[in-house]
Amino acid sequence: MDLPIIYHRDYVAPLPPGHRFPMAKFHQLYELLLADGVVQIEQCHTPQRPLSELIELVHTCDYVQAYCQGTLDVKAQRRIGLPWSPALANRTCVAVGGTILTAQLALTQGLACNTAGGTHHAFPSYGSGFCIFNDLAIASRVLQKLGLVQKILIVDLDVHQGDGTAFIFQEDESVFTFSMHCEVNFPGTKQKSDLDVPLPVGMEDDAYLQTLAKYLPDLLSDIQPDLVFYDAGVDPHVGDRLGKLALTDTGIFRREMQVLSTCVSSGYPIACVIGGGYAEDLNSLVWRHSLLHRAASQVYRQYKL
Repeated sequence: MDLPIIYHRDYVAPLPPGHRFPMAKFHQLYELLLADGVVQIEQCHTPQRPLSELIELVHTCDYVQAYCQGTLDVKAQRRIGLPWSPALANRTCVAVGGTILTAQLALTQGLACNTAGGTHHAFPSYGSGFCIFNDLAIASRVLQKLGLVQKILIVDLDVHQGDGTAFIFQEDESVFTFSMHCEVNFPGTKQKSDLDVPLPVGMEDDAYLQTLAKYLPDLLSDIQPDLVFYDAGVDPHVGDRLGKLALTDTGIFRREMQVLSTCVSSGYPIACVIGGGYAEDLNSLVWRHSLLHRAASQVYRQYKL
């Protein structure tokens, strides 16, 4: 079987004209991967919307019901940063299903990638920073509930700290949270991950990759997880509006190869989500997100998974 890719057909939920969160990137990423031959159509899987009870393994029932039914108060919606619509509510839930499916396929194939996911700012009772439900946390809980895994490592390389994920698992030794992020950036109030590595503004490719290499191999050998979740945010890029770091396209690709090769070569299955990215130019943003899948395809073939 080839590298599994999770594609979300209903990731085109409309937003008001001029809104700066590019929902269109999800479909465009899928189209680019096919056009460039990175993946074939038969490698793509379409997720299902999970039952509310699975989302409620992490989020409070009141919050889940209020969001899905469109009754969330204005202040809570403003904190999320996205205007509510039935299409967006459905997309949000399917996103969770996508990460669950990505994780299940990673366990059987060794490596799988999502064309969405990484909503790490969502807390149990509220959303924040464009994140509504925490797909990484929910997928972790679902796989544990199914008895498929016990120990999980979350590697979060989005430029922003995965504060929601850190909070959710702060008292849980079965899930280790590792966040390597820009120190002077959103969120203003950081949570405590199991391992936080704050980075200085303006850090470039080589220093970034050397820092990552200092931590990741030891984490794998110390934790020996049944599954690794990788949040491959591209907002550390020098051209990102919200990033404050200075990675190049080459640096992003080297990062993806480094993470994937380190995990796969050591026998640890890895489930990947694309995380954040906020470039002015949509085509440039989609290209950066595609680097994860390009690297994954290369690693998948290299290690004959």
